[in-house]
Amino acid sequence: MFMIYVGIDIAKLNHFASAISSDGEVLIEPFKFTNDNDGFLLLLSKLSSFDKSSLIIGLESTAHYDNNLLAFLVPKGFQVCLINPIQTSTMRRNNIRKTKTDKVDTFIICKTLMMQPHRFVTLYDIGLLQLKNLGRFRQKTVKQRTRLKIQLTSYVDQVFPELQYFFKSGIHHKGCYALLKEAPSPEAIASMHLTHLTHLLKSASHGHFKRETAVELRVLAQKSVGNSDKSLSIQVTHSIEQIELLDRQLEQIESEMSDIVHSLDSVIMTIPGIGAINGGMILGEIGDISRFTSPSKLLAFAGLDPSVYQSGNFEAKHTRMSKRGSRALRYALINAAHNVVKNNKTFQDYYNQKMSEGRSHYNALGHCAGKLVRIIYKMLTDNVAFNLA
Repeated sequence: MFMIYVGIDIAKLNHFASAISSDGEVLIEPFKFTNDNDGFLLLLSKLSSFDKSSLIIGLESTAHYDNNLLAFLVPKGFQVCLINPIQTSTMRRNNIRKTKTDKVDTFIICKTLMMQPHRFVTLYDIGLLQLKNLGRFRQKTVKQRTRLKIQLTSYVDQVFPELQYFFKSGIHHKGCYALLKEAPSPEAIASMHLTHLTHLLKSASHGHFKRETAVELRVLAQKSVGNSDKSLSIQVTHSIEQIELLDRQLEQIESEMSDIVHSLDSVIMTIPGIGAINGGMILGEIGDISRFTSPSKLLAFAGLDPSVYQSGNFEAKHTRMSKRGSRALRYALINAAHNVVKNNKTFQDYYNQKMSEGRSHYNALGHCAGKLVRIIYKMLTDNVAFNLA
């Protein structure tokens, strides 16, 4: 069958592309197009004279610079595949001249497409990529929020040290945040009108805190040994505003992840205890399941495989997990395993068995996560729902 192979060399600002027929004839000489809408439209115009079904477009996977072009071409029905740079590097070494330029690389990509097996990127793959990006961004945002909460605790310890013991749930809740934003020092709290203080606490806590709480809090503020430094009060209010901003951002990130996960309709969501966030992170980090030829390779990618320790004739029987590979995937799998243990008797029995062997809670969860990986691998490979009793 007559096919046309289009090789695109990806860069940050400008891309290069060329096209070769399956007979080896150069149909489009290498040309440059910009990484923007005008550039993408130029690419389309160059390809418009060919039958779309005969086109196979190859992009060398390079960081994130290919994402926009993928998202542009795939929804338009083009057959696009990502090529591992190792494959093009091997092809380049086989060239007699061993020349490397952007123009030459487009031909290398075309020849790689002709000689190596390839898999087309689908809309499902784009969804997985979005989940990967959002899942990792969510982790960074959660870490930022955690650091801010630690900082806020240290500021409150200086401003109003008695406050963290006054609320049973600590200081990190809406009621306390609303209080500290308006009155970030004991003096400000002590001078507030009781009716206003009561209304503030009651409104922010949805009726949980009543007038009695406001009375006790004002008495506590009057007796506080906290530091009345205004600079600390400013740091308290600004930290809370940043935490609340991150809370809103996390809510938006998680909402988008949930929408993508439900649109993908993956079988992973049939596992009891796995929700849209953990499920989305797992799917995003795994990506195309066919990349892994066995469950053990997926296990190693997650860093849940046991590390090996051997010296001379000695080989350790029990070792810790290697913790290599995708940290985000490992985090999501451990969280998922924790929830599955609470929702599935088979996993609960397996967890209890590991605990009875003297293992720690985290170690037992790691074993459960390993078991979960093998189940997820089979589910995604065979596209079958969870049916473990």
